[in-house]
Amino acid sequence: MFGNDRDSMRRYYLQCWHKFRQKLPMDALEQSVAQVIAEHPEYHTLLEQADKALQRDYLPENGNTNPFLHMGLHLGIREQVATNRPLGISAIHQQLASRHGILEAEHRMMDCLAESIWLAQRNQTMPDEKQYLQCLQALFS
Repeated sequence: MFGNDRDSMRRYYLQCWHKFRQKLPMDALEQSVAQVIAEHPEYHTLLEQADKALQRDYLPENGNTNPFLHMGLHLGIREQVATNRPLGISAIHQQLASRHGILEAEHRMMDCLAESIWLAQRNQTMPDEKQYLQCLQALFS
């Protein structure tokens, strides 16, 4: 959607949150982004400080969680569930959500998605859907 332009993507999140708070009209994608933001009150203060949100680097080696990546993984999982791609992910999500609630189910699924994306980038390949689904199935063990 934004390519590799970090600032454009972050501005989009800020715009969605602003529209949500101001009760302005939003398209479907803006509503989805705003919903994920609304579910994460720990990020609200940051998103209300645009300059800080745009400039900050989130380095895992410093113990930082990137809120934009975190919310993007939620959006990715929700899109996968809506399209059931990879095949079977909707059932996995439903089972996890029935046990833990939707948000916690997605939090549990995120590590598998992030690992799948990381491996694909490292290996310069498409994500391995079979390996991804195996990782998700292991959440039930």
